[in-house]
Amino acid sequence: MHLGAVPRETEHAFVAFLEHAGRDAGSVLLVGDLFDFWFEYGSVVPGRHFRVLAALSRLVEAGVAVTLVGGNHDAWGGRFLREEVGLEFRDGPFHAELAGRRALIAHGDGLGRGDFKYRLLKSVIRSRAAVWSFRALHPELGVKLARAVSSTETHSDDAATLGRARFLEHWAAERLREDPALGWVVCGHAHVPALREVEAGRYYVNAGDWIRHNTFVVVDAAGRPTLHRWSSQAARP
Repeated sequence: MHLGAVPRETEHAFVAFLEHAGRDAGSVLLVGDLFDFWFEYGSVVPGRHFRVLAALSRLVEAGVAVTLVGGNHDAWGGRFLREEVGLEFRDGPFHAELAGRRALIAHGDGLGRGDFKYRLLKSVIRSRAAVWSFRALHPELGVKLARAVSSTETHSDDAATLGRARFLEHWAAERLREDPALGWVVCGHAHVPALREVEAGRYYVNAGDWIRHNTFVVVDAAGRPTLHRWSSQAARP
């Protein structure tokens, strides 16, 4: 989603999608970079995302389990997301159950081939010293700094993006082949929708993004995944 770097119409469409999910879904999994920037300064959080945060809170209150994976833009979640919104916030790859099968879930940044410069950067910006230093900044300055270094608004399906998507899909396929107990590998980060049955009944899933594609994946009770595109005009998939 990269909320904060997409048009307001996209945000409204996503809120409509969350309301749709509240009627039909048993759980919702958001695989990172929901926000173009998220950082919790103790009790102070970015206020411009209150519509989506309120919609997520309503989902949780209605009994829908919501999990958010920290991405390379919003890895610094904490107490507010967990206690006030009520979602489960996970930082880094983890295992869970999806439709009765074991799943490996990760945002995808720094995984697979490529992203070498980012891997070095990640080790710095995720360090305790960097987080402490950033928290010492005034929140307004922190937000301006984050916006200045973001390239989301110029994002396109260029060769670099498609290459990253291929690397991540290859990494996921390797994990499925290495671990016969895995039924799913679910990632984000690549911005390119992908639904690949690597082996019979075992899938790599990437829901894409809401910058260019407005796509999401539904897994039914029988464990069958399908890729959909959200229509903001029709307010339905």
